[in-house]
Amino acid sequence: MTSPHRIVLFGECMIELRGQVFGAMQQSFGGDTLNTAIYLARLRADKDVKVSYATALGVDVFSEHMIAAWRAESIDTSLVRLLDNHMPGLYAIQVDATGERHFFYWRDTSTARDYFDAPSTPLEDAIGGISMLYLSGISLAILPPDGRERLLSAMARVRANGGQVAFDNNFRPRLWPNLDQARALYDRAYALSDLALITLDDEMTLRGETSAEGALSKVLALAIPEVVVKRGVQPTLVRVAGREPITVPVEPVSQVVDTTAAGDSFAGGYLAMRLTGVEPAVAARAANRTAAAVIQHPGAIIPTEAMPTRNALLAPTPQCLFKPVHRRRTLGKCRFVGTGIPTLYPWITSARFPASSRSYQRSMTSPWATYGRSPISKRSRKRSKHTA
Repeated sequence: MTSPHRIVLFGECMIELRGQVFGAMQQSFGGDTLNTAIYLARLRADKDVKVSYATALGVDVFSEHMIAAWRAESIDTSLVRLLDNHMPGLYAIQVDATGERHFFYWRDTSTARDYFDAPSTPLEDAIGGISMLYLSGISLAILPPDGRERLLSAMARVRANGGQVAFDNNFRPRLWPNLDQARALYDRAYALSDLALITLDDEMTLRGETSAEGALSKVLALAIPEVVVKRGVQPTLVRVAGREPITVPVEPVSQVVDTTAAGDSFAGGYLAMRLTGVEPAVAARAANRTAAAVIQHPGAIIPTEAMPTRNALLAPTPQCLFKPVHRRRTLGKCRFVGTGIPTLYPWITSARFPASSRSYQRSMTSPWATYGRSPISKRSRKRSKHTA
């Protein structure tokens, strides 16, 4: 029996306290890559894709409950290290009237910092069977210098074994001793990545860039096969090597309750779609819809029953909403954007996507479906207008 393909996410999960200062507070847990792992596990279509989380926890009741909760989400925990005389980190979160959050951290002694304090770790031992390794800027930041080198080496080894690496630029200045060190490590992480999920504001802070246009230009020039740029309420931008960048509108939300895990859930939604063959622009749309659902609920992890369905996330959108960034002319008629099998993930051989209309099904196999003017006949255009 063939082993399932495996995506491993590495990072830190901490105890979360949410509520009134010196009042009633609710206990939970969270961490950027852990949040991504949960949303990825919920949204994956192919259950043969194993989602594993790698971190370090203590031998305590809080750690035990965390692991039990992750397993209930169908997350593999075999790469978690349990260390005696250690405890998970802690943070408190306050949310203002607009849904914006403010964090207070106690993470200096967080167990995850010591994941690489052994000669070998479960993550390093499993590299030969990893199809994709996902990490963030926080994953790098929390580690001591030798741990960072081990993690960067793991990234290189995954790629050398035929796997891919995905990196989220989640940047927290207070976790770094200085910007120069952070920039140098980010540059190395980008050089080892096949997919980069970039929050433009974070990149501007990291680089000391005051111009969003200048920062975006540099991000698009990165030598990474696939780059996704998140820009707040502005359209998400997707750039695949050899193609023009595409803008994908964000999903409108009537009321923002809590923006915690907006980026993390976006990453989970994007990976869930890409790992099953959905093309980048459609995956970004689904990721935007995932994040839109999450920010309408309190907390990083929303209830399972509040999750949007995969069919809803992949519901077709008129192509005119996906705009090549540098094109001056667009099609007068809108066609529905389909999906295709990417070359970035070579283990994918087939995928199923919900689509009912004939024109939508035709667009699935058309190389023109997303990226510019299609050489379809006037008759085809007229028919797609009525049937799509």
